[in-house]
Amino acid sequence: QIIVDDDDSKVWSLYDAGPRGIRCPLIFLPPVSGTADVFFQQILALTGWGYRVIALQYPVYWDHLEFCDGFRKLLDHLQLDKVHLFGASLGGFLAQKFAEYTHKSPRVQSLILCNSFSDTSIFNQTWTANSFWLMPAFMLKKIVLGNFASGPLDPEMADGIDFMVDRLESLGQSELASRLTLNCQNSYVEPHKIRDIPVTIMDVFDQSALSTEAKEEMYKLYPNARRAHLKTGGNFPYLCRSAEVNLYIQIHLLQFHGTRYAAIDPSMVSAEELEVQKINLHSSNEQEEQ
Repeated sequence: QIIVDDDDSKVWSLYDAGPRGIRCPLIFLPPVSGTADVFFQQILALTGWGYRVIALQYPVYWDHLEFCDGFRKLLDHLQLDKVHLFGASLGGFLAQKFAEYTHKSPRVQSLILCNSFSDTSIFNQTWTANSFWLMPAFMLKKIVLGNFASGPLDPEMADGIDFMVDRLESLGQSELASRLTLNCQNSYVEPHKIRDIPVTIMDVFDQSALSTEAKEEMYKLYPNARRAHLKTGGNFPYLCRSAEVNLYIQIHLLQFHGTRYAAIDPSMVSAEELEVQKINLHSSNEQEEQ
């Protein structure tokens, strides 16, 4: 746990795993309901392949600028000049806002945006954003749970949702209220400020909290982005479709191997590389067979 602001109550919790010598790690930012450990499947797999990954839980911040300022101080504290960011839902929006905030002296080397959005007005909640801080925790939890998938689900997806409900229960009123405020407060991403950053947009074709319009908006905003589509995975593909998500993360990070922005230990590259190519081959063969 790390405190970087003058205010002692603002504690960042994080898991920092993998080779510490890597100066440009991949950092995970969770959704509204998530904590740092929702990315445990990514931490386990990617560090096994030689990547350095950091999963974060941010403290209570009530506006995007305050979050960006705190995050910059955290990177300074960790002595990280440039990082790759994987953001899920609200985490993806904050990752874009941070890239925009630091565009004059860039701190973000690349972005992976999972089920994310670029404009908070899609939730039609901008008018209530200022009242979340008044609401009791059970009401806030009800708002969040309203976006979770219901009905028959496969076992992995059901387990993923159970895990997220459990994490949601662990969040206090101010944590939830502040995240919902960040999620719904009127704001949008200015794409011209982050045009040169390599982006992968990861989304699912089944039921998720994101509307088709919000997805289309993201494709328009980042016309050159790579697209990582998962047939299924709901709101939390990193939990219930972790093998696919981890593969897409590796493919995204391949472009930085051999540069100072590699998130992987160079000595681990060759074996891990072959593994990715094997899986790629396997999946393309499968698609041809279907």
